[in-house]
Amino acid sequence: MSLPSHIEILGAHEDRFEEILTPDALRFVAGLHAAFADRRTNLLAERGRRAAALAAGGSLDFLPETRAVREDASWRVVGAGPGLDDRRVEITGPPERRMTVNALNSGARVWLADFEDATSPTWHNLVSGQLNLVDAIERRIDDTTPEGRRYRIGDTPATIVVRPRGWHLDEQHLLIDGRPAVAALVDFGLYLFHCGRRQIERGSGPYFYLPKLENHLEARLWNDVFTFAQAELGIPHGTVRATVLIETVTAAFEMDEILYELREHAAGLNAGRWDYLFSLIKNFAHHGPRFVLPDRASLTMTQPFLRAYTELLVRTCHRRGAHAIGGMAAAVPRRDPAANEAALTRVRADKEREAGDGFDGSWVAHPALVATCRTAFDAVLGDRPNQLDRTREDVEVTAADLLAVHRLAVGLPTEQGLRSNVAVALRYLVAWLNGSGAVAVFGLMEDVATAEIARCQIWQWQHHCARLTGGSLATPDLVRRLIDRERAALLTEGADRGPVDDAVRILEETALGAELPAFLTTAAYGRHLVRTTAPAA
Repeated sequence: MSLPSHIEILGAHEDRFEEILTPDALRFVAGLHAAFADRRTNLLAERGRRAAALAAGGSLDFLPETRAVREDASWRVVGAGPGLDDRRVEITGPPERRMTVNALNSGARVWLADFEDATSPTWHNLVSGQLNLVDAIERRIDDTTPEGRRYRIGDTPATIVVRPRGWHLDEQHLLIDGRPAVAALVDFGLYLFHCGRRQIERGSGPYFYLPKLENHLEARLWNDVFTFAQAELGIPHGTVRATVLIETVTAAFEMDEILYELREHAAGLNAGRWDYLFSLIKNFAHHGPRFVLPDRASLTMTQPFLRAYTELLVRTCHRRGAHAIGGMAAAVPRRDPAANEAALTRVRADKEREAGDGFDGSWVAHPALVATCRTAFDAVLGDRPNQLDRTREDVEVTAADLLAVHRLAVGLPTEQGLRSNVAVALRYLVAWLNGSGAVAVFGLMEDVATAEIARCQIWQWQHHCARLTGGSLATPDLVRRLIDRERAALLTEGADRGPVDDAVRILEETALGAELPAFLTTAAYGRHLVRTTAPAA
């Protein structure tokens, strides 16, 4: 394949990759990179400055300079595109071939094809995922297992919404002018180039979930990317629709502003609950014991600071004509009927709470949860596609409410919680290193977000020498003993020693150092998942 001299593919070629990595598609991605990579770099630097200010004792509040945007009741977003009006159940997962079929056939109204937290970013996963989306839209994703089970898309598939990687990530298998490409632009650009018109012709459109945004300027960058890309490809302006995950605590203070910046393309906001907790821990890591959170399992969405966040999200969205989408139900089926019933009871209560609070839909991680989620929203929505008319004018949320960690209705962290965090983080990392980005661990579907919470809680507890229930202290020595115990368990279960030892090193580096790294996987990606066939420029 002949490419322009400023574009270099370092990832290995596999069957049919040339259908995705065409010269024209790569030129389009390179054009996005040339236009926006420097702005993205500057915004990441601003993230660093803001994080440093918080670490030095700063706090968060609603921005005084954007008060006019928040107080102006006249503006609205463009809203849902074709096929997105009813989003009462959304299923998430990586764009693997069989997962693609199962998700599209699950009965959910929307499938979030996730190139971010649920995908281990190997070159194979990223390019084959794009290929699977093209094949799904073209209805040629027919597959039969060696056991004879056939996978094919049914007559009423879910609407596809793609989640590209966050602004903080690079794609080291693709160089543009000698620099790693911006991963978000690679994922977005390849999908829009190959599938944008295909989706429009089929009565849908190119729809996206935007992850990890930290402020409205990062949303403005995405809006400019959409405008530029649509013009380049001759797609009508405003055809792209975007739903933003409010999964950082800083973004929670700029919901109105984020929707305003994206108003010509915005469909809604989502309560990304797991990453939100990770962001809260990370941003207030150095603020002392008052921000030390208890076990992840006890941090339900009924806790006051989390309820403030979700109710503000519903109010903000419906005031602006945008969908409010609830958080993930991560349970997966287990062989124990009693455990399954207990898990479904918790999921049912969670989805009933969301529907009752005014959300228009919610996420599940497994097809077995679709019916439970749908029943909860059917009871509230009936035949209506959404409840945008419920504006929640009764909700008043202050900055103090969003940060009211001290009002938790649960107590200290537990040693069992510490053991669980070590086990989840290590087991997830082993799977991630082996190419799987979404993996069932102890009855829950775990991805990068939940591994990040586990890793950050380990760091927070040992850094502040948190007292655990029973009186023991969380210390680095205790964490290392638990890591050694979990390592031995994984090897006994038959896991390969190489990935296990790599996972141990990654966890020790990111959970036991003097500083808390911003992300778990950025350094690990370059060290373990980048496999090139040519030397980097």
